[in-house]
Amino acid sequence: MDRESLVTWLKKNGYIRTSSVEAAFLAVDREKFVLPEHATSAYHDSPLPILQSQTISAPSMIAIMLEVAELHPETSVLEIGCGSGYNGALITEIVGEDHVVTIERIPELAEWGRKNLESAGYSIPVVVGDGTLGYPERAPYNRIISTAAAPKIPQPWIDQLTVRGMIVCPVGSRHWYQELQVAEKTAEGRLETTYHGGCTFVPLIGEKGFRQ
Repeated sequence: MDRESLVTWLKKNGYIRTSSVEAAFLAVDREKFVLPEHATSAYHDSPLPILQSQTISAPSMIAIMLEVAELHPETSVLEIGCGSGYNGALITEIVGEDHVVTIERIPELAEWGRKNLESAGYSIPVVVGDGTLGYPERAPYNRIISTAAAPKIPQPWIDQLTVRGMIVCPVGSRHWYQELQVAEKTAEGRLETTYHGGCTFVPLIGEKGFRQ
């Protein structure tokens, strides 16, 4: 399967619903964000292993997350978990380079993700740090999108979110059931949460997440 065939399949099955997400998937070469030994599987709808026992999510799961995030040009986004850089590239296609920062706790993975992004033509900040604490230097954010599962939504994310901003995060146990949640911040600082189905992600490790 090639890029165009994958996008056609994702649209047919209802994962891609908007023109902005479709355009992002068509623009970003997933082959640049997977390990060389998995290049022939880059456009299969499946997660793939990357460095440091982490994964790049299946395209259908990524599409679900981007759609529920309701991204628009100039939406400010903090991505938790740079990984290979693929999701960051897709986000950048929608919101623009000046509006994305991604944080990664594993230095080797952050460096690899940064190189992948640069080789694909993207220049966004890749910060090494504890993503469970957010990144206050660029706050507030309209969206915080986590590519790892949290036991609960960390308070620093809520604090760094704009009113009516949204957190997109898988929430649940470390190894078993998780559910994709979208939490919108009210003017009173509370979260109004909607649920978007079961999922499986690596655990969010950090001070406000799971312990290593």
